[in-house]
Amino acid sequence: MSDPIADMLTRIRNAGRALLPVVELPHSRMKESVAKILRNEGYVADVSVEGNTIKKLKIHLKYQGKKNVIEGLKRVSRPGLRRYVGSTEIPRVLSGMGVSIVSTSEGVMTGAQAKKKNLGGELLCYIW
Repeated sequence: MSDPIADMLTRIRNAGRALLPVVELPHSRMKESVAKILRNEGYVADVSVEGNTIKKLKIHLKYQGKKNVIEGLKRVSRPGLRRYVGSTEIPRVLSGMGVSIVSTSEGVMTGAQAKKKNLGGELLCYIW
């Protein structure tokens, strides 16, 4: 697999459309950081890491009736075309209704947190 973040977003998107309660995927620290941001922003119910030798990341999805809370996910920076932004260039997603996720020198954080800390970095994805 050449792009694990895109794979993670696709699995979340597909599970949401199929109304599945939980998504399981291979663990990495980057994926765990992105999933924790989704939990803190209220897009998923819970995030847990299971297993000793082979770790799995479990993401419990959140629904409003029969509708997924996550309406859309878009991968911005990809292995074939990386996208880096400065602190002043971090875009707003749907006029502030969505979240952009940025990988900075101080870790993975939302676009708003990166702007507040005056940090730029690789623009990973948009979620709304």
